[in-house]
Amino acid sequence: MKDSFETLVKEAKSILIILPKDPYFDQVASGLSLSLGIKKEKEVVVVCSSPMTVEFNRLVGVDRVTERAGNKNLVINFPGYDPERVERVAYDVIDDKMNIVVVPKPGMFPPVMEQVKLDYVGISADLVILIGGAHERHFPILQDKSLLGAKIVHVGINEISLESVKELISLARPASSISEIVYDFVKPNEGSVEPDLATNLLMGLYEGSKNFTGKSVSQETFRVASELMAAGGKIVPVETRSFPAGAMPTTLVTPGAQPNMPKDWMRAPKVYKGTSIS
Repeated sequence: MKDSFETLVKEAKSILIILPKDPYFDQVASGLSLSLGIKKEKEVVVVCSSPMTVEFNRLVGVDRVTERAGNKNLVINFPGYDPERVERVAYDVIDDKMNIVVVPKPGMFPPVMEQVKLDYVGISADLVILIGGAHERHFPILQDKSLLGAKIVHVGINEISLESVKELISLARPASSISEIVYDFVKPNEGSVEPDLATNLLMGLYEGSKNFTGKSVSQETFRVASELMAAGGKIVPVETRSFPAGAMPTTLVTPGAQPNMPKDWMRAPKVYKGTSIS
């Protein structure tokens, strides 16, 4: 399986790693680890349709996750500017720098800075790696027609069902976590992984295996954990300030004063005996 993954990466020019909608910690850790492991060789983009929450801030590279995968064509928009004022659009190259020139019609003013917006459209990727997920709704970006010619690979601990993908390369297999699987993909033939990568995978392994208590935990799980710790991996604790306001108590609660109880309450109960009536 490792050889198959290495071959796919070697043949690709640009790689898109897609995290599922509302991902788990293990899934984000796995996707970022793949990105760190292959970014030196290829152009890699990590995308997720859901925003990254504070729980993922412990992971190295989480700031690189984007909600938009467009990276193929740069588009310059002029919102609020009447296109009828434009006479022509041209470009020239001066000192190895390309300039795009918007020439307004005589008597018209050019767009102001506030009316210039840059954006990307289209996806340039010939290899798409899906992390985890169970079905099509977890990966809405697959509906983008720019991905029609790309190879689609799935990495997870369970098989996935995708109706829109005719040819799916599945690298899924049973494991305690996706991080356990990804470790085999990024581990070099000689030496160990980098500390940042090891930290991401170790935390993903820890969370995905439910603190090594999950039913899929095996001897292999502990071997991977041991090698990651030897490579410098650490479990980074969640900072208190990462919790939302009100989630952590900030004041000491002391029991209030007890009201004085009547003395009769502490005495032995009175016993009443019935009497016979003749």
